[in-house]
Amino acid sequence: MQKLSNKQKLWLIIIIATVAVILQYVCGYPLLAQILVTVIGAVVALSMFIGMIKSIRTGDYGVDLLAILAVVATLAVSEYWAAMVILVMLTGGDALEDYAAKKANTELKVLLDNTPQTAHVVKDGTTIDVGVKEVPVGAQIIVKPGEIIPLDGKVITGQSDLDESSLTGESRPVSKIPGDDVMSGSVNGSNSITIKVTKLAKDSQYQQLVKLVKTAESSPAHFVRLADHYAIPFTIVAIVIALIAWWWSGNPVRIAEVLVVASPCPLILAAPIAMVSGMSRASRNGIVVKTGTVLEKLANAKTGAFDKTGTITNGQLEVGQVIVAPNTNFTNEEVLKLAASAESESSHILARSLINYAKKQSIKLSPVKELQELTGKGITAKVNGHQLKIGKLTFVDPVGEQELLPYTAIYIAIDGQYAGAVTFVDHIRPEARRTMNELRKMGVTNLMMLTGDQASFANEVAKQVGISDVKTNLLPQGKIAALKAIPLDQHPVFMVGDGVNDAPSFVTADVGIAMGAHGATAASESASVVIIRDDLSRIAKIVEISQDTIRIAKQAVLIGIAICTILMLIACTGILPAFVGAMFQEVIDTVSILWALKARKIRLD
Repeated sequence: MQKLSNKQKLWLIIIIATVAVILQYVCGYPLLAQILVTVIGAVVALSMFIGMIKSIRTGDYGVDLLAILAVVATLAVSEYWAAMVILVMLTGGDALEDYAAKKANTELKVLLDNTPQTAHVVKDGTTIDVGVKEVPVGAQIIVKPGEIIPLDGKVITGQSDLDESSLTGESRPVSKIPGDDVMSGSVNGSNSITIKVTKLAKDSQYQQLVKLVKTAESSPAHFVRLADHYAIPFTIVAIVIALIAWWWSGNPVRIAEVLVVASPCPLILAAPIAMVSGMSRASRNGIVVKTGTVLEKLANAKTGAFDKTGTITNGQLEVGQVIVAPNTNFTNEEVLKLAASAESESSHILARSLINYAKKQSIKLSPVKELQELTGKGITAKVNGHQLKIGKLTFVDPVGEQELLPYTAIYIAIDGQYAGAVTFVDHIRPEARRTMNELRKMGVTNLMMLTGDQASFANEVAKQVGISDVKTNLLPQGKIAALKAIPLDQHPVFMVGDGVNDAPSFVTADVGIAMGAHGATAASESASVVIIRDDLSRIAKIVEISQDTIRIAKQAVLIGIAICTILMLIACTGILPAFVGAMFQEVIDTVSILWALKARKIRLD
């Protein structure tokens, strides 16, 4: 029976119960019915016993003993119908758990259901359909209206509004124009676009999320036994009550009557259903949680460690200011227009930010001629009759008359004369300080910043968001050392980052959380939690969800224990026959399950 699914086990037990009922009440063979139920009950009890022994050998212990004792006790005193009800209850409870988990995982499975299979590849002027796994980087593909973007890429022709809600949780369409990056899994709007593939299918954003979902779905075995924390005391109490009832009444049937209502089904069911419900709620909030144990760790987290760039800051350099040289005849707007126009056809890493800034200033870009890119130096171009050199200061001003600015910047020369510079800054996420305050309120009192950046800027960022413990100039090994140095009384520890260099830190921390909206593959795969929305406040949200989930799970377990204990005390008096007690267990199951499902929708998110 171990190879059968829980649903198949349930149907098998129901069929056997039906046959037993027919044998006793239709055919008049009660002995055969008793033998059938006793044999099946013994087989199930033996199977559970073997499973329990295997669990004990691996260091796990739990409430299986009570279930075994309940079946054996009822069979021993010829209460075989009560035994059959227990068997139906056990297998039915497991099947119900599977059903509830499936329902609770609906949002996670949306990703799997929408996985793109083919791409319209443009080749030699014609379009052919190719499996997404066979499309190489650099290929051009057409995405028609309403289709799912099959691979990560960059728009080269056309413009459209994309629905990225399944990836980021953002309900508003996102406008995409040539030069914009697009993520696989986004749904195209009303216009066709052509994109240049930048990642293979296995590395694309959507496929990474699919991997995470599959991991999350295969994880229940790691967390379904939260109730085992209560197993030993509850088991001891149940056995003591059963023995006292036998001693007090002198009737061994009383043992069966007590143990039947002590059956641990509600304890076994409540925790996993609450956990899966919490994971489902996290998914709806743009957070993929790989295992349920993560929720338990985050619920008790005392330390939060954060990378800076791309985590506390948005990781996207934006124009800070346009600085015009005092001896030039050009205005700020003219310098900006010429520089942005020249960069409009450049692959320079800062070109995109410069162009976006110019557009926000309502500056119309001019045509570019004679564009040349010099690797590691900058570009030269002709715009509106002016010869431009844009790039590093040593390239723009080889004589060395100008001083290097203490910021990330590009320098500009017009017609052979130094004209100024454009500086870039990495802005702090607007939700960063609020997130830190919320984490402190939830018990994460030790907040740290671990960064490879210089101390001056890192300390200023930390001060603005409310972090006092800052460690700078750290290589990945330094971050690992800092995490290992955290005292045990400050654990569990979670580490938040977005880059590949954060992956080792994720493994070192109790919980690794990746800001995965822009998809650092190694970081996401090493992390236990992936924040799909590009929003730091999701960190506070997943801690809140974890605390809610664990609280609900414990409440459901304790409610089950309380009801079972009350029924055991009633059963001591002998007024609750074993068969009736077994039926009452279904009520306990229902109450515990309904309470555990509160974890799915508690509070407005």
